Amino acid sequence: MDNNVFTEREAARFLGVAPRTLNNWRYSCKGPAFIRIGSRAVRYLPADLDAYRQQHRNTTLEQN
Repeated sequence: MDNNVFTEREAARFLGVAPRTLNNWRYSCKGPAFIRIGSRAVRYLPADLDAYRQQHRNTTLEQN
């Protein structure tokens, strides 16, 4: 792993999802911010992954 960016596989592991999930999120304009390098390579900044996790953090359970 590069010290500055995560690959798709590394980012998926960090978030606890499958790489395919990150791919789906990108194409549906959901998920964390990413960097596209060339036509295929996708990278994630650690700060963006942290921010995404914090935005989706639940601290209480909803009651019906």
